[in-house]
Amino acid sequence: MDTPVELIVGLGNPGPTYERTRHNAGADLVLAFAQSLNTELKLESKFFGDTAKVMLDGHSLRLLIPSTFMNHSGQSVAALARFYQIPCERILIVHDELDLPPGSARFKKAGGHGGHNGLRDAIQCLGNKSDFARLRIGIGHPGNAKQVVDYVLKKASPKDQELISNSMVDAIRSLPLAVAGQWERAMNDLHSAN
Repeated sequence: MDTPVELIVGLGNPGPTYERTRHNAGADLVLAFAQSLNTELKLESKFFGDTAKVMLDGHSLRLLIPSTFMNHSGQSVAALARFYQIPCERILIVHDELDLPPGSARFKKAGGHGGHNGLRDAIQCLGNKSDFARLRIGIGHPGNAKQVVDYVLKKASPKDQELISNSMVDAIRSLPLAVAGQWERAMNDLHSAN
């Protein structure tokens, strides 16, 4: 049987300096998803982040955007998951992905951190477990590894931002299938859309 999702986490950096930057694609998607459900996330200091509880097609679901910096986002994920006893395989982490072009979004069932510091910290804080699902939002690559830090902390060009926003719309449309644990359908739906 497929595994339903109990927690969706959107990775990013806090504060106005980082708003709408490429690295905040995960947080931006979770914010947009909450808005689509007429839900507002509220700061809960014990979880080091903004959180909300929603019902989606009969499934109870928690949303989380860590208020820590990206490199420490695992602290927030682990605190909420422990408190509500949500197993690792029922967590979906949404993050920016350098290896996918803007306009592309992909679900992934598990895996390593792929050099992403937010995922690296989440894996470490969850007790070196990496069997959580991911929703990867393509932001493209600057072409040179030395330019990556500067690239992810800047806003995308208007053209790329439009592509990223469109892929987020597709991803949000596929989320109810993922939340219900219908991973194959969710992947087919999203991966054929972009």
